[in-house]
Amino acid sequence: MSSAYKLLSDEELLDILTDSRKNNAAKNLTGMLLYGEGAFVQVLEGDAEAVDLTFKRIQLDYRHRNIITIISGEVEQRNFPEWFMGFKTVNADILRQFEGFMDVRKDGLLIQDEIRPAVIVLKTFAGANNMI
Repeated sequence: MSSAYKLLSDEELLDILTDSRKNNAAKNLTGMLLYGEGAFVQVLEGDAEAVDLTFKRIQLDYRHRNIITIISGEVEQRNFPEWFMGFKTVNADILRQFEGFMDVRKDGLLIQDEIRPAVIVLKTFAGANNMI
């Protein structure tokens, strides 16, 4: 997960997507990229070394800040085997269609006394992106 350095235009997002698909195809990486209201959520799949090198490149990309790794590790099969980079822009109206959606700006992010690593990461990300 990361924050965009600014709200990105459709043209800037297309540039990111075009470059990502080209680079990922060359390295046999697959995945998904979501962008909404200045925040990115991304999944990268492939050879561990190629994923690590790509992630390091993303960390150096000026368009990203507040980068947080939620989970990493090996999987038996890819979740996005046909997508060199699936992409979708989302906003709260689209997200409300998903079961369990919570608008953290209105509802907060879970109960304060619930301490779990994933909750801490999500709260940190939401706070860094002015979502709470």
